[in-house]
Amino acid sequence: MAFMITLSPSPSSLSSSTALLSPSLTSLARTLPLRFRTSTSRTSIKQWRPLSVSASASVSSALEALIFDCDGVILESEHLHRQAYNDAFAHFNVRCSGSPEPLNWGLEFYDELQNTIGGGKPKMRWYFKEHGWPSSTIFETPPEDDENRAKLIDILQDWKTERYKEIIKSGTVEPRPGVLRLMDEAKAAGKKLAVCSAATKSSVILCLENLIGLERFRGLDCFLAGDDVKLKKPDPSIYLTAAEMLGLSGKDCIVVEDSVIGLQAATSAGMSCVITYTSSTADQDFKEAIAIYPDLSNVRYEAACFTYDITFSLRWIDLHLKYVFFQLWQIERLGTITSRNCHHKIGIHKVSWN
Repeated sequence: MAFMITLSPSPSSLSSSTALLSPSLTSLARTLPLRFRTSTSRTSIKQWRPLSVSASASVSSALEALIFDCDGVILESEHLHRQAYNDAFAHFNVRCSGSPEPLNWGLEFYDELQNTIGGGKPKMRWYFKEHGWPSSTIFETPPEDDENRAKLIDILQDWKTERYKEIIKSGTVEPRPGVLRLMDEAKAAGKKLAVCSAATKSSVILCLENLIGLERFRGLDCFLAGDDVKLKKPDPSIYLTAAEMLGLSGKDCIVVEDSVIGLQAATSAGMSCVITYTSSTADQDFKEAIAIYPDLSNVRYEAACFTYDITFSLRWIDLHLKYVFFQLWQIERLGTITSRNCHHKIGIHKVSWN
């Protein structure tokens, strides 16, 4: 990938969402072999200034299709699914290991669970195997045979899906930043669009109709849900099926995912993958992704090229000025970004601090 990087003060006012860097550390720059201009020597030591980074990352001209995951990509839905599961457990009084209270999946546990096991039914099946099959108003005693266990999971999943639909229909849920614009830009460029989700088909359809609109939904060239394949992500089946339906090879497709499970599914299908992480997936290892973004608000699709403009926040990268200068030195010396989320060879066109 080729990047163009410009370091400059952000024109926006200082805020808690902007990385503020102390000019008192600028003396460090004099010890590094960087060619850049700085006016910070004229700035009061008590003042702070934001550092903004602009980048342009080109992708293969062979790109013919852009494929989106749904949950976590089109909408940030983890907390909505967790609420729906817990409502289902309470409704059917699902109790494991003799607990007097209905099962309730906590926030941290669910983050780990949903980033480890794809699909609702596999999640419940794994949990009940690990923690014991529950009693409930469906079965007064824990089911012991495969048929009744499957029936229990089916009933819980169906009720959870309907509850999730009610939450989506409430009108309080919005698509993640930049998703709709990026879809429209790719479509306008003549590229195919698809959505591939491990969730139940009826719930995905409802999400798409309410969040991207009927026109965009009907304009999709391919739509697949968990019901359409036997194996869930990280198995690549859903993306292999999508490529077949689109009449393309994996190398002609780029997938937008939010988790390492989706990343593994995409790369196993021979597809490049862009990550737009959420609060629950931000710490995952995305080294196989071609690009990593906090969201799509500043990502553009222009003539087979993704461009991205960002103002880094300390909440995301936790870097101070000394580390930034070291990275710039590494960039100029080696042409490589070595920070945790960037592993791309780059060509430096401009490095300056105005």
